[in-house]
Amino acid sequence: MNESEIIENFYKVRQQIKNAELKSGRKEGSVKLCAVSKFHPVEDVKAAIKAGQFLFGENRVQEAHAKFTELNNKDAELHIIGQLQSNKVKKALEVASCIQSVDREPLLQEIEKQAAKLEKNIRVFFELHTAEDSKSGYADEDTLLVSCENFAKGLYPHITPAGLMTMAPFSKDEKLIRQSFQKLRNLKELLNSKFPELPVAELSMGMSGDYIIAIEEGSTMVRVGTALFGERNYNI
Repeated sequence: MNESEIIENFYKVRQQIKNAELKSGRKEGSVKLCAVSKFHPVEDVKAAIKAGQFLFGENRVQEAHAKFTELNNKDAELHIIGQLQSNKVKKALEVASCIQSVDREPLLQEIEKQAAKLEKNIRVFFELHTAEDSKSGYADEDTLLVSCENFAKGLYPHITPAGLMTMAPFSKDEKLIRQSFQKLRNLKELLNSKFPELPVAELSMGMSGDYIIAIEEGSTMVRVGTALFGERNYNI
């Protein structure tokens, strides 16, 4: 896919996001677009920046580190959205401003350890497992609540718990997709009530196939890749 095609795709997706916001009675600009650039070359990221896109999501730390170090653009913001191994945390924190895929307490402990060494504050989203297709994320709300309690106790001074993330089932059944998003939205309301001191505000939900539904269900950030960059090249 060439540069002009990528730029045109950004125009189309942004327009669809705007239309979904208006349809849902939401303020224009209330939904952020996270462009998922995994398995796409740095040239595609540069094309996206030309289209005015500065927030990107990557799954693989090694690929992300190499790509965004080469890019060396201070305006570009990177979120890690894939399952993160503890031994990759240090490398991730060197290039990312947010880890969207926090799914366990030991990972938070390692993020705090490495963030303290780097003297960096890092934002995180708690990922909740809401669909059988995806095995990643906290298995249940009770386990996630334990992490929130630890934040409330001040155990992670270098981490800001900024939101929640999930993946809906890969299904054509809109009811199942909505149930997944509704579960995450309800959890956010619970956390905001139970832990008002924690800044859990973002709902990262919705991808290329279901981001319109996600916006209707309250998403504040959609993670879109294929609809912007085309099919992925798994050989890069």
